Amino acid sequence: KRLYKLFLISNIAFFILPVIGQPAKSKRPKEPGENKIKPVNKKVKPKNPRMKERESVDSSLKSQSIMTQMMDKGHFQKLAATLSLAAGQSLELRCKGSNVTWNYPSYLDTFKDSRLSIKQLDRYSQLILANSTAADTGEYSCWLQLCNGNKCRKDETKTGSTYIFFTDKEELFVPTPSYFEIVYLNPDKPAVIPCRVTTPSAKVTLHREFPAEEIETDGTDIIYDAKKGFVFQHPTSDHKGIVYCKAESQGAPQISIKYHLLYVEVPKGPPSTTMAVSSSRAGLSDRVRVVCTVLGEPDVDVNFRWQYPGQESERPVIIQNFWRLINRGIGYTTRISKSVLLVEDFEDTDVGNYVCIAQNLQGETTVATKVELK
Repeated sequence: KRLYKLFLISNIAFFILPVIGQPAKSKRPKEPGENKIKPVNKKVKPKNPRMKERESVDSSLKSQSIMTQMMDKGHFQKLAATLSLAAGQSLELRCKGSNVTWNYPSYLDTFKDSRLSIKQLDRYSQLILANSTAADTGEYSCWLQLCNGNKCRKDETKTGSTYIFFTDKEELFVPTPSYFEIVYLNPDKPAVIPCRVTTPSAKVTLHREFPAEEIETDGTDIIYDAKKGFVFQHPTSDHKGIVYCKAESQGAPQISIKYHLLYVEVPKGPPSTTMAVSSSRAGLSDRVRVVCTVLGEPDVDVNFRWQYPGQESERPVIIQNFWRLINRGIGYTTRISKSVLLVEDFEDTDVGNYVCIAQNLQGETTVATKVELK
């Protein structure tokens, strides 16, 4: 009987113990079918490394920025897309490289501002702007030049750029040299009303002078960019007129200069050129006047060159160039450019062809006329 009881107890333990120890069930050998789950998990895992690789590639491209800002106590700081500094502060930027080119607000060159200095050293180039003002607000960029002999090109992988706001409570708008500007509205390209601000958080609105009203900024056709101003994506003749901007930032609102919006619509291409002469037959000692005229877009410059009979012998002539804006119909503005060649005392050497070559960004046009002796 005792042996029988021991036999029963051992059998009961055999069946009960696996139940009691069920949490360790995962330690048993896995069935062959269960291993098929692994490839599913493995397909998901490689995605993260790929994303990290892409991120690392992007970050490596970003890390190619060669521009830094010199801080106090000899510290350097990498620059973000925008930077805000109080007007009056001095700025020092450095760009790594032995042949660096800089770009900065153009008026600093126009007025040959002594506050700006650039030095190229062995390993970097240094830009220093002392006693900054609100007018210095703008984009500052640099890039490494790769040169082969006399030919140089920009290294697109070694660049740096930042837009700097020099904040000034007294000057919410970036100052301009004039009190009135003309903005041309061309139907096939965006137009910018450049009322930029020195404080990026300033609230800016656009207003028409007559009739007095605020122009709605819908964020689609008309948008505001603190770095550019108001942008008309699709200008029309309805937008023409005189406008101004208003800015507010923790104080009384400030008004910008006025902008005269002129709608233009002229055919693009080489200059549309004509020529006229005071007389096709001139006598000795006469005064001969030859005029070359171009009608074109208001914001496109025209360059003139002349060829005339006494040119090789350095015959003295007077050449004057000028231009003005004219209205051609309601809301249409055109630029008329003229070049006048004047012969004060006509001689035998002045007999022949007078050739005018007018050139713009789209090409050039040549016209000619002949002057004979009476």
